[in-house]
Amino acid sequence: MHRVVVTGLGCVTPIGSTVEDFRSSLFSGISGIAPFPPFPEAPIPNGIRFTQTGHVKNFDPRAHLASGVVAASDRTAQFAIIAARQAAQQSELTQHHAPDKIAIIFGCSTGGRSSEESETAKLYTRDARLHPLSVVRTMANAGASHTSIDLGITGPVLTISTACASGTHAIGLAFQMVRSGLVTAAIAGGHEAPLTFGFLRAWDSMRVVSATQCRPFSADRDGMTLGEGAAILILETLESAQARNATIFAEIIGFGMSADAHHITNPATEGAASAIRAALKDASTSPEEAESLRDQVGFINAHGTGTQANDSTEAAAIHQVFGSRASTIPVSSTKSLHGHSIGATGAIEALATVLALHHHQLPATAGVTTIDPTLDLDVIIGAPRSVTPAIALSNSLAFGGINAVLALRPYTA
Repeated sequence: MHRVVVTGLGCVTPIGSTVEDFRSSLFSGISGIAPFPPFPEAPIPNGIRFTQTGHVKNFDPRAHLASGVVAASDRTAQFAIIAARQAAQQSELTQHHAPDKIAIIFGCSTGGRSSEESETAKLYTRDARLHPLSVVRTMANAGASHTSIDLGITGPVLTISTACASGTHAIGLAFQMVRSGLVTAAIAGGHEAPLTFGFLRAWDSMRVVSATQCRPFSADRDGMTLGEGAAILILETLESAQARNATIFAEIIGFGMSADAHHITNPATEGAASAIRAALKDASTSPEEAESLRDQVGFINAHGTGTQANDSTEAAAIHQVFGSRASTIPVSSTKSLHGHSIGATGAIEALATVLALHHHQLPATAGVTTIDPTLDLDVIIGAPRSVTPAIALSNSLAFGGINAVLALRPYTA
């Protein structure tokens, strides 16, 4: 079993479309949540309760991609290609790994949503012929497939769709493939561009979106804020990274998964707790070591959506796993900065966790002034904390009762 490290980072997000811009916003508390633009084809009608999203500003795919790729791809796949390119270039991935020994595993929940809605609108309103590239624009695996072509990767290529846990599942499964030796490296993360008229109206109908802005773990929280974007990590064996003196940003040490088997939207404490325990067990070689690792957890990048149900359940799960230590472990939710980007959100939060470990700073949860005292958590608010935790967790708790947790630590030789 190989040790697995992160050697490349890439992103296109509401708080930065380069990793450096993302890092600056993350630790400065600069939010990417803003009023979203109207839809020319369907202006926002009276009755919608929210006006803000975490959307990527000034995105022009033509500045990065060939015209043929732009024509054949949706915004979500374009995010993926560009973020993967950044990460691969930083790690010099293809110069040091055979293309058939690299995996691409992405998470994407909604597929090419904007292409699907624009084409079906033509169909239902004018019975018009659909664009001949509609199928390839809308398929959820388009981002992974375009990235394979773009970088010349011929190893395993697949896309995970597990709602809000998709990106975390993708990184976790890639970690397992590299650790086992099935591949020597992986390009892993998530991408999503779901901010369409129909998608926003559907979420508005659920009454879980904040009328203002998400404030995770806040006493006055009133819901989530929807977002979009992509984040990609390059994973490889420690041996290969050391052999070429690659920059190592962090080490992934464990991955846990679980299902609530409870309710399609309401989360269950035991399911989330089970995934956290599984990540720590996966990182250890014995029950005694798992217990030791549990005591070393010094930061949790929480799923933290800002809804009453999620934040209360996640807090209860943290207390269930960590007992008397729960109220002393620093907790953040970076969704307060970039919003909830569904299938990409776990990958964006994993990127934030990697940067927190690499730069020895824990990001704050933006927009929160009064922490909900009933949660009894050490939620970081105001300014980042200059701390280097021995172990960090990145949680994803998805609709459908699907949970995924990554365990990471700072790299030490």
